Amino acid sequence: MGDEERERGRAIRRAVLGDVHVDQAEAAESPFTEDFQDLLTRYAWGEVWARPGLDRRTRSCITVAMLVALGHSEELRLHLRAALNNGVAVDELKEVLLQTAIYCGIPAANTAFRVAAEVLA
Repeated sequence: MGDEERERGRAIRRAVLGDVHVDQAEAAESPFTEDFQDLLTRYAWGEVWARPGLDRRTRSCITVAMLVALGHSEELRLHLRAALNNGVAVDELKEVLLQTAIYCGIPAANTAFRVAAEVLA
């Protein structure tokens, strides 16, 4: 994997997460983190998010649910915004979070609803 995946990944990452987030992430990059950022851009965005099997709306819903399950609130905040950018409606996000209450537990969904309310405010 190389330059093609990197460029495709940069474009998809910007489209999904927005220029502000990507610009901040790139500005914070250091010699210590640059290899990780490259890996993330090439594999997550240039390979997986670029696959044709699922649209970005579906990928966003799945990502939100997984982040709730894992308790990663900071990433959840980012991907809730991304889901909205990808055309997921607020009511659809609410349904995803309700579904996580059953399969991930009430405490996880409670935190997710709090984070989502902050994002939507």
